[in-house]
Amino acid sequence: MPSSELRISAETRRLLVSIHDVAPCFESEVDRLVEILEARLGAARFAMLVVPDHWGRASLAQAPRFQARLRGWAEAGVEMFVHGWYHRDDAVHGGGAGFKARHMTAGEGEFLGLSQAEVLRRMRDGKALLEDIVGMPAAGFIAPAWLYGPGAMAALEECGFALAEDHFRVWQPGNADRPLARGPVITWASRSTMRTASSLFFAALARRAMQRQRVVRIAVHPGDVTKASLVRSIDRTLAAFSAGHVPGRYAELLA
Repeated sequence: MPSSELRISAETRRLLVSIHDVAPCFESEVDRLVEILEARLGAARFAMLVVPDHWGRASLAQAPRFQARLRGWAEAGVEMFVHGWYHRDDAVHGGGAGFKARHMTAGEGEFLGLSQAEVLRRMRDGKALLEDIVGMPAAGFIAPAWLYGPGAMAALEECGFALAEDHFRVWQPGNADRPLARGPVITWASRSTMRTASSLFFAALARRAMQRQRVVRIAVHPGDVTKASLVRSIDRTLAAFSAGHVPGRYAELLA
């Protein structure tokens, strides 16, 4: 869709859709998700969350073919976010962080327990790598599993990212108390039967309850394409919201 057709006013209801965990090890799954999204939204009307070295087993720096694909998607208009470094959480947690690490993700809250210095190193390295590959600024930073510890929140202000997102809001680093968008992300879970069932239920509920929300966010993951029930739910949810919301870009929230 030409950019001249995407002049969106502040009153327009927006639909922001993202593919998480974009990495060389998930290339075929990402291709399938791109196909699903473009069928409903049009070409390149979504964001990609790129992991530089997924679980230490899928180094983007050593994958020139996948780098070229990222560059092509970015040049077509896909927004590129840095999505952690490893995506894997190796920290030992206690208290509230321990609860989040156990119940909100399967060992993937990488930025939940890291020190500010280590977070800053990974953020800067990820930003430099992604920007070198795509030849343009990263759209922002989104932590794996949307989980940020104190070190991550502090480092965000130093790193120069335009946007950040968690499960309930989008904000400019340094202005977390003034969100640009609010409301839960609609997403799906494939790692267990119970989680799949609950995500299907929430998506069905959201298709009715969130129609009047100004900004709706939908996030899909490589694992979603492994279950036909999730693919059907994703397609129905995209159809339901694209009818009344304009598929847009995160950057439009800054306008």
